[in-house]
Amino acid sequence: MMKPSLLDRITIEPGKCGGRPSIRGMRIRVTDVLGLLAAGASHQEILEDYPTLEEDDILASLEYAAAQTDHAILIAA
Repeated sequence: MMKPSLLDRITIEPGKCGGRPSIRGMRIRVTDVLGLLAAGASHQEILEDYPTLEEDDILASLEYAAAQTDHAILIAA
């Protein structure tokens, strides 16, 4: 079950990262974390490479991505 505060770690600010979702107002985008995971990096490797990140930031990125894929798709007939 998702921790209620996980998505609170994801911020969107017009002046940062081109308005793309980032982690806690830092200049680390959700897509950066997801890309690292997709490339096979472990959580521990990511945390070592980005010491300002926390385990919950990685989990928040995954939760955000999961929520984004849960949109209805309308198909024009």
